[in-house]
Amino acid sequence: MTLFRLVLEYLSYILTTVTALLPIINPLSTAAILPGISVHLSEVERKQQVKLACYYMAGILITFLMAGGLIMDFFNISIPGLRIAGGMVVIYLGFRMLFPDSQAQVDENPEQSARREIAFTPLAMPSMAGPGSIAVVISMSSTLHSQRHIPVWAGYFLLVLGIAATAFICWLTLRASSRLFAVLGDEGISAISRIMGFMLICIGVQFFINGVGELLHDASFMPR
Repeated sequence: MTLFRLVLEYLSYILTTVTALLPIINPLSTAAILPGISVHLSEVERKQQVKLACYYMAGILITFLMAGGLIMDFFNISIPGLRIAGGMVVIYLGFRMLFPDSQAQVDENPEQSARREIAFTPLAMPSMAGPGSIAVVISMSSTLHSQRHIPVWAGYFLLVLGIAATAFICWLTLRASSRLFAVLGDEGISAISRIMGFMLICIGVQFFINGVGELLHDASFMPR
């Protein structure tokens, strides 16, 4: 019975990680913008970029899980600062999708376009491993040291498994988005790209607003 309870507790750590990260990562929103940002890629290249993006996302979150507090303390980075920077990156990407430079696209070498990667930016970061998910794993890391139910090393191992499970779910979701290409066609993808560019701008602005709001409520930044 004790072993059974221990297994349930271990599984709860994995499930808690998945349920905490999935709503923030929201792979469905990333799947919606994938057709627009990967129009220059073939089907094989797109699948490869999706797979790499999930690897990168897991690597980024695991890195911040293990050493996020140290990294942010070393560079004196706050969570509001992380949100504001992530928002600015998302806004920039959204403007590029909403107002594509047609002349630059004509002049661009097709071989260079084919080699352009989207796996790390914007898919892995900030679309999936963004300020919100990074803040969650840093919070989980600090929580591990305050509990006494399981060894800290076991807790880290279970959280890593939870991140890996989340990355797998994201991979399945993004792979399914490839079917949109066959349905929409070139004009449909162009329209979706512009719409999603506008949505990315809105998301980035909201990230920025949230970061500024948290900053204004920070006693160290705005003493009362």
